Amino acid sequence: MGEDHTSKAVGTVWGLLILNTLGSAGAKTIIPLPRSLIQLVTMGALVAAFALALALNLRLRIRAGAFLFLLTLLLVSSVISSAHLESGFGALFRCARLALFVGTLWLLSRWWDGSETLVRHHIRMYFAVLASVAAGLLISPGAAMPDLYGGRLVGALWPLTPPQIGQYAAVIIGLTVLLVLGHRTTRAGAAVVIVPSLVLLALTHTRTATLGLFIGLALAIGSLVLTSAAARRFFGWAVLCAAVAAVALSSVLQAWFLRGQSQENFSNLTGRAKVWDALLAAPRTTSEKLFGVGLGDKSFGGLPIDNSWLAVYHEQGLTGIALVAAVIIVLGGVALLRPPSLSRACAIFLISYCAIASYTEAGLGDASPYLLHLTVAASLLAAPAAATPPPTPEVPQRRVPRWARRSEVT
Repeated sequence: MGEDHTSKAVGTVWGLLILNTLGSAGAKTIIPLPRSLIQLVTMGALVAAFALALALNLRLRIRAGAFLFLLTLLLVSSVISSAHLESGFGALFRCARLALFVGTLWLLSRWWDGSETLVRHHIRMYFAVLASVAAGLLISPGAAMPDLYGGRLVGALWPLTPPQIGQYAAVIIGLTVLLVLGHRTTRAGAAVVIVPSLVLLALTHTRTATLGLFIGLALAIGSLVLTSAAARRFFGWAVLCAAVAAVALSSVLQAWFLRGQSQENFSNLTGRAKVWDALLAAPRTTSEKLFGVGLGDKSFGGLPIDNSWLAVYHEQGLTGIALVAAVIIVLGGVALLRPPSLSRACAIFLISYCAIASYTEAGLGDASPYLLHLTVAASLLAAPAAATPPPTPEVPQRRVPRWARRSEVT
């Protein structure tokens, strides 16, 4: 199989993994989709991704690294915590899903070489998801911005929540900006991705995604400032525009940021703090503290936890927290030790975005878009595979006739 066909096949696997992590819970769609049908599609996508990755890598050539090793340990820890069935048989089903997910990443690791190939697949696939959101907004604005979510943008064709849409938009905006600064794409092509994604991000009113985008970009571009004139110009203009906007549009920005909430509701993070306090106050056995209660739906008492660290503590215990923290620390440490480059800047953006979003979003301990973001970062930080030189053919030595040897002696 040629390199182009292989790259397309790898992109297909990546798209199937993204489809699997879209989830099945969200707003009501224009055409009602049974949750069982959505789950069938998402799980079928994961099985198809694993089968295709295995077909592409039948010889099981992998690139072992700390990132995948830590994810495998997290899987083992999840199986141990779920074996007690405190969360029911659904916990074992989620462990099987995580096993297929991690196994697919192991099979894809063969093509991790520090290039931006996976970044481009990431942008294309999530842009396609955002295109479906925009189509739903055009077809039925009322269904796409329902009162149930306070007029925030949701998925009207596929059940996507505002935080999901905001996350996808923020990630591809940040990565596309970095590709432009690295001269890996044209400004016109980048505008096609950035402008509509910014509009969708604004319509979601997602504060976490917006902060993650700006802080992640600041850190990523800061890593390029010493070596890239384009990065220095962009950084300077961004600071100037931010200062002007802060002065001229302060009231508008404050209203957008508060989303019509009271100061009290805003200070306790839209009710999240109450769930967090109840989760931490709940009695736990020593086993539950170490390994958690098993993989669940990231909720406590019927309410979403909305914090990756507390969700991991609840489901995978202190062991899970240690492993997830090790993933962030290892990737961040490797990124800091790498020389300045576009790949390093993209990795820094993705790592910092996931770290910021982990405070108000769950997903770092299970198959989720956040693990896919970190996987892209790991692929960017992988050292290029050493090229093996082709074997030099043996040159047959010429046989000298006896009469010629005699003449040489004489």
